[in-house]
Amino acid sequence: MAITNNNDIILTNLELSIQISLSGLSFCVLNTETNTIEELKHFPSQSKLTPVTLLDALKHVFNTENTLKKNFNSVQLIHVNSLSTFIPKELFKEEFKADYLKFNTKILSTDFIALDTLKTNESINVYVPYVNINNYIFDHFGDFNYKHYSTVLVEHILQQEKNTLTTKVYVNCSKTHFEIVVTKTGQLILFNTFNYQTKEDFIYYLLFTLEQLNLNPETADIVLLGDINKENPLYKIAYKYIRNVSFGNRYDNYNYNETPESNYSDFTLIKSL
Repeated sequence: MAITNNNDIILTNLELSIQISLSGLSFCVLNTETNTIEELKHFPSQSKLTPVTLLDALKHVFNTENTLKKNFNSVQLIHVNSLSTFIPKELFKEEFKADYLKFNTKILSTDFIALDTLKTNESINVYVPYVNINNYIFDHFGDFNYKHYSTVLVEHILQQEKNTLTTKVYVNCSKTHFEIVVTKTGQLILFNTFNYQTKEDFIYYLLFTLEQLNLNPETADIVLLGDINKENPLYKIAYKYIRNVSFGNRYDNYNYNETPESNYSDFTLIKSL
């Protein structure tokens, strides 16, 4: 979704993507002339934020990071929360958008509800963005686009799997939550997000999902993305109970001033560019 005004646009070769959640925020800057990610920075919070304190954290980053004082040709904002659901486009009716969310999450009557359209599978992502963050970014930059992170995640996984004949289970890991995206013959079978505190929580939700989909841990193909590596307790416990566990790939061709932690980390942030 785009938010625009009539301010004069200063064209540059820089694009900015910002990802925000109640666990913190991150941003990256792409120089389109050199195809280089010039900056990729993370600002995690030590405790869970609220939308109000998240805005305070964002303001602090904008006040202290000189890179964010530059002019950008485009700005993308990625909202990370569990307040979303996918609806097949042919069944979607905009007047019922709040009702779709009420089935699986608690929302307020005053919540603003936004929509993303996924062309890869003809669906609509209905979600609640952080409106105070949108307002701040608009005041700071004027025109910008925003999406829900699950839109970016699902779209790019479906693009990667469009010619695949098998079933894949993607697990996108963060510090306090993870997402499961299941595809079969290139079609979306399931998307869900889970909060967790321990590695036992993580493996319980993952194995439960496999069981519900009648997928055998001995044969299921699990692909890990995000904030995880072979030393991570999440990987170790997944590898203990599931035979086929591998790491994914962003398949981007950017140059980097500072190499990311892996070729599957910051998946939604970088793929939003």
